[in-house]
Amino acid sequence: MAQAATVLHFSGHQYLRYRLVLSILSGKPVRIDKIRADDKNPGLRDYEVSLLRFLERVTNGTIIEISVTGTAILLKPGIIAGGSVTHDCPLSRSVGYFLEPAIMLAPFAKKPLQLTLRGITTDEYDLSVDIIRTVTLPHLQLFGVSDGLELRIKKRGSAPLGGGEVQFLSPIVKQVKTLNFVDAGKIKRIRGISHAVRVNPQFSNRMIETARSVLNRYIPDIYLYSDVYKGEESGKSPGYALSLLAESSTGAMHCAEAISKPGVPPEDIALLAARSLLSEIRSGGAVDRQHQTLVLLMMVLGSEDVGRCRMGEPTARTIQFLRDVKECFGTAFKIAAADPSNPDSVDLIFSCYGNGYVNANRSLA
Repeated sequence: MAQAATVLHFSGHQYLRYRLVLSILSGKPVRIDKIRADDKNPGLRDYEVSLLRFLERVTNGTIIEISVTGTAILLKPGIIAGGSVTHDCPLSRSVGYFLEPAIMLAPFAKKPLQLTLRGITTDEYDLSVDIIRTVTLPHLQLFGVSDGLELRIKKRGSAPLGGGEVQFLSPIVKQVKTLNFVDAGKIKRIRGISHAVRVNPQFSNRMIETARSVLNRYIPDIYLYSDVYKGEESGKSPGYALSLLAESSTGAMHCAEAISKPGVPPEDIALLAARSLLSEIRSGGAVDRQHQTLVLLMMVLGSEDVGRCRMGEPTARTIQFLRDVKECFGTAFKIAAADPSNPDSVDLIFSCYGNGYVNANRSLA
């Protein structure tokens, strides 16, 4: 990078993670200002500072400058180094907050990433480790990132004290494949994981029974697995949660989860998870709402060919992400109705021309 790269400029604390990831992948410095400027407690939160430290560890040569008030940051990206990394996540966010950017960056590292994260494994803001293991990683496999890709849940950790530990292993690729996924298929099976730590182990079975009572009306092939962690492996706080995923005949996945709240019985948690799953399936598409950004990013980085994917209505996060992608990579998507003849269908086909992103870090090894 001999010439001075143009600095991308964004405002606000929202979508911070994706903007930092896009900056590192595109190699363009990014400046983000007005971070909670009007807030009673302005500037970066502890988990955002922790994220910056984490990105600094995963990469090599990244320079991060934070203003005195913490309301503006400048990130000059280095190369994605990978290798063995351990990070302790703050207890204000779960490890899912840190895993999502790691999953986007890991395939393009210099060395395969072996990441150990400690903290809370399931909370209500981010994807839980179960969903990441069973849904997010298979989405990455659509793009040819598969050998040696795994997430191991060593210990569970519920809020507020955490104590969980996960290990994420990712291979490196030279280039991701072009995606062509336009047939959502019909839902053929539902799988789920319920876990209860430091509470009565019966809670897990009660969640499974209640979820079955709702989902059995639609499909017989339901297998809900009760995941038991004892003693040291169950973290420091009591909690339980249910993660569900529906898989279609073409391999499309939709997921939903619900997590324990004080004073709410396990049955209500299971009902919430089951109904969320049904509404997720109803929103259509071959990719569920939580994974739209990951799939669109990988389509942009795909080989120089037209990638196509069928999705439901884009979320606000996805819409902003598409704008940011256009700013970083100059890639715009063509969005067309998937089924123009059917007025009730909300599905859209997103298509874009991949920019042929090649993992240059790998050839330096």
